[in-house]
Amino acid sequence: MKIQFLTSVLAATLLAACASSHVMIGKARPPISPDQVQVYTHPPTVPYEEIARLQTSSQGSFSFTAQGKTDAVIKRLKEEAAKLGANGVLLEGIGDEASGSVGTGGGSTSYSRGSSVGGGVGIGVGLTKKVGGGTAIYVGQ
Repeated sequence: MKIQFLTSVLAATLLAACASSHVMIGKARPPISPDQVQVYTHPPTVPYEEIARLQTSSQGSFSFTAQGKTDAVIKRLKEEAAKLGANGVLLEGIGDEASGSVGTGGGSTSYSRGSSVGGGVGIGVGLTKKVGGGTAIYVGQ
């Protein structure tokens, strides 16, 4: 029973860690495949409709390089846009955000009847995640 509960909590945590969000500013369309969503760094030259503002991060993606984290953000933006029927994402930016730190340390002591000696070493590493945003758009054909 405890294992099932812990498994459910872990699954919910992982889902929340990679959640994307959107704010509707237009009309959604029927969902499409994320493979059909194109990423634009500049507005397209043909007419398009804005559907929603998108926000996501690389948190929980198990990517350790800057490129891997950026790829995770792009993938998630495309997935969120596809759910809304958008065939494009107008990328507004991707940046770094602190997401915690990992630290470790060790020490040793030695003592005798008249004296004692102690020492320790610690190491800390800051962790970052990529965050990104854009506008889900529908580009007319």
